[in-house]
Amino acid sequence: MRGLVGLVVVLAIGYFIYRQYLGQVLPKNEGGGSPVQAITTTGVKNDLIAIAQAERLYQAQHGSYGSLDELVNSGAMNLARSGRDGYTYSVDAGTSGFTVTARYSGPISPPPPSFSVDQTMEVRAVP
Repeated sequence: MRGLVGLVVVLAIGYFIYRQYLGQVLPKNEGGGSPVQAITTTGVKNDLIAIAQAERLYQAQHGSYGSLDELVNSGAMNLARSGRDGYTYSVDAGTSGFTVTARYSGPISPPPPSFSVDQTMEVRAVP
């Protein structure tokens, strides 16, 4: 009987240490959610940065910021799709700046956060 109790105690301590280790090693996911959502969020943020870099290139070549279609048609960006895993990308281009927004419209409830980036190249969560 002592052997069984000892084994249970060792397993409980091992489980506690395992959970603590994973809590420190795994990255924190904004808004909670699954690891798949964390991967999707990272991909969306990378896409936003790529679109913002294409905006900078387009502005240098044309003297103004362009729409998503103009970026693709000019060759400033190779974007095969206008979204990723429930997120849809949109560009609001003006004469003095731009904002690229990724809004979630998929089936997950509550929805993950939406994100935007502007000429400062800083990705932000938006309400």
